[in-house]
Amino acid sequence: MNISLLQKSRYGYKPVLPKALSGDLGTLKTVKGEATESVANQNELKQLFPIGYGKPIVTFEPGEGSVTSRALKVGVILSGGQAPGGHNVIAGLYDGLKRCNPESKLFGFLGGPSGILNDKAIELTDGYVDQYRNTGGFDIIGSGRTKLETEEQFARCAEVCKARGIEAIVIIGGDDSNTNAAVLAEYFARQKHDLSVIGVPKTIDGDLKNEQIEVSFGFDTATKTYSELIGNIERDANSAKKYWHFIKLMGRSASHICLECALQTHPSIALISEEVEEKGMTLNEIVNQIVDVVVTRSKEGEEFGVALVPEGLIEFVPEMKHLIEELNDLLAHHEEHFSTLRTFEDQSEWVNKNLSRDSSYVFSSLPNNIQRQLLMDRDPHGNVQVSRIETEQLLIEMVADKLEEMKHDGKYAGKFSTQHHFFGYEGRCAFPSNFDANYCYALGFNAAILIREGLSGYISSIRNLGEPASEWVAGGIPLTMMMNMELRHGEMKPVIKKALVDLSGAPFRTFVAHRDEWAIKTSFTYPGAIQYYGPDEVCNKPTISLSLEAGKELI
Repeated sequence: MNISLLQKSRYGYKPVLPKALSGDLGTLKTVKGEATESVANQNELKQLFPIGYGKPIVTFEPGEGSVTSRALKVGVILSGGQAPGGHNVIAGLYDGLKRCNPESKLFGFLGGPSGILNDKAIELTDGYVDQYRNTGGFDIIGSGRTKLETEEQFARCAEVCKARGIEAIVIIGGDDSNTNAAVLAEYFARQKHDLSVIGVPKTIDGDLKNEQIEVSFGFDTATKTYSELIGNIERDANSAKKYWHFIKLMGRSASHICLECALQTHPSIALISEEVEEKGMTLNEIVNQIVDVVVTRSKEGEEFGVALVPEGLIEFVPEMKHLIEELNDLLAHHEEHFSTLRTFEDQSEWVNKNLSRDSSYVFSSLPNNIQRQLLMDRDPHGNVQVSRIETEQLLIEMVADKLEEMKHDGKYAGKFSTQHHFFGYEGRCAFPSNFDANYCYALGFNAAILIREGLSGYISSIRNLGEPASEWVAGGIPLTMMMNMELRHGEMKPVIKKALVDLSGAPFRTFVAHRDEWAIKTSFTYPGAIQYYGPDEVCNKPTISLSLEAGKELI
């Protein structure tokens, strides 16, 4: 493996564990709380999870006495998209198992969940794990998007684990992967397999969070990486003073990334999808809002700015959401006929004839390239791939058209030159920040203790994250506690509830208190690159969102 000087240096970083996990594990005490309830649909979920439902929250605390740990064999799976810190989860899990008993073994299933179904795994060793400590990426064992959701798959998992002598599986993933972990744990318990399942909260989108899971791992590093890039562009914009930059940011289902980056960089405009939906804003209203800022800044001699756009914005605009739903339904029912239409013009004409009047009007009003994306880019289920729609370019074109009208009417005399960007993959495999290096290591180490304590159907939980790492609280949260029932592919399914931006929460309220000033007065902040060495306030500070949620003051 070829390594950079930074990677070599990061090998020497020693992640900080919560006090309870850094002491004598033989005296560790498991404190159990009261029985828990799911966030919604309690009766339905009790029936679906008769064994796993209602388990208590557990917390690990220093205790007395001595616990002898037997050797364990554990399998680990990386599921879904990458997030900074995944390697440290595995390193923490490995070290935790070895600390409990040096004879314990950890097996990494290769290529994600398909690895366990195909029985492809490697035993992780000291030398192998040491190559990946404190580094970004998931390349230690690879990841994949195969879903573990059928009883045939669950039976295969049990078969593979028994053949290898594996007693527990750790699934590192997002809300869907951890939902599957809960269902798998319930299956093992129902079939009386002596196998436990533990989840770990991963996603840069930040939507796997609640009162118990304060943040998913990778969010800290990804938002700091994007904020560095945004700050660089802001500085360029403020230097050249001639471009409006529209930047689309990852986050299809929620705008946590966009909100955090706005708090870090103070852009001229930042759109929050959840606010758009709550206010029922039309596409034209969003465009008019942007136009107002462009025109006002122009009158002040500021012919430049930066606008942040969440990836999933278009699905939160009522008329666009309805259009996409109609298109998905229409093309699903007429797939064979639609495939015979060879030209875009024929496809567009046919779609317009078959859409409702309102949706046809919306579709026809969109720029040609956006219409093409709505019709051409479809997933294996025939649905629109919203992430591929160039929302930032759609807004640029619509804003430009509106400004041209105003110029013609003598209401605008400025210049509107634009650049567009999409920041996504740039943040998914970055070197983890000190926060994520510590947090991920603690999540993995903590998962080892959950397994040692014989727990299953839990997600590894490290809380009190607004404080220094040594003061974090370790434990586990029952996966069923975070679940509700949602309509998926025409059926009601149990799923971990996604956390959208809380419009009454401290991060959004702080943003609202400042955005009007940022819109008119150039207030750009330049965060710079993630720092790994230096004073705590530079190197070990969590995201602004997390700090505000913990009751800290915005500095």
